[in-house]
Amino acid sequence: MRFQLRFLSFQEKNFLLSAARSFCCQVLSCLTVIFLTSFSAFAQDGKTHLQWLGQSAFRITSPTGKVIVTDPWLKGNPLTPEKFKQLEALGHVDVLLVTHGHWDHFGDAPELARINDIPMYAPGDLNQSATLLNILPAKQLPRMNKGGTVSPVAGIKVTAVHAEHSSVLVWKDPQSGKEMPYPGGEPLGFIIELENGFKIYDMGDTGLFGDMKLIADLYKPDLVLMPIGGNFTLGPKEAAWAIKEWLRPKWMIPMHYGANPLAKGTPDELIKELGSTSTQVLVPKPGDELVF
Repeated sequence: MRFQLRFLSFQEKNFLLSAARSFCCQVLSCLTVIFLTSFSAFAQDGKTHLQWLGQSAFRITSPTGKVIVTDPWLKGNPLTPEKFKQLEALGHVDVLLVTHGHWDHFGDAPELARINDIPMYAPGDLNQSATLLNILPAKQLPRMNKGGTVSPVAGIKVTAVHAEHSSVLVWKDPQSGKEMPYPGGEPLGFIIELENGFKIYDMGDTGLFGDMKLIADLYKPDLVLMPIGGNFTLGPKEAAWAIKEWLRPKWMIPMHYGANPLAKGTPDELIKELGSTSTQVLVPKPGDELVF
């Protein structure tokens, strides 16, 4: 049998290229459907997924798949995994919470609000300053204060509570190029109640204060996110005392340590100070995911 080699005509080439493109598009479409279906099932598995991204930044996925991000200092955070320094890697964010105006909490919040076209919930006077400085449109800077409860999306409630700290917004003046201080409002903690009743107490930056016990008695948080680094906030000794004497949650995750050399407290010191306790201390590495 003899074979004859011939070149394809222009019309034949176009036909084959068109068929190949069509096949590739169909394959990609199928893979996309499979991925999105799997992701949706994962995101809505009825459980709470939490990732610590360094310092006080967390990505929380609620039982119905809503994504909550707290204090997103990511791009300049030495502990944040490289992946999440690209803010798009967080996926769609539904709720954005900022406890106060310091740069290691306010950080990338305005950009994240713009990317997702969502409000930034923060101390009322901090958002007032941000409005007057045109950092975001007023509609994305709702005002709230201690004792207030908002429902940013259906099924999720966020209550602002006290934090024993300070707050100032430092922003670069576009005319002079100099950084200037502006009112940052009163610092906050947040009680985050998810669709299934699971409650997270994000303490923000804080020292000890007696109403921690009142907050625990009233809201009964299941999980506490607590600073332990010291110097600016609670250290391991104070954090352990508050956990044992006042808060007594089922779970506690230490935060606000390791990113600044002045915040020297460590989870090991905390655990040693705690001794025997009913609270389980969880110590994820940045980027690790915990499921509740």
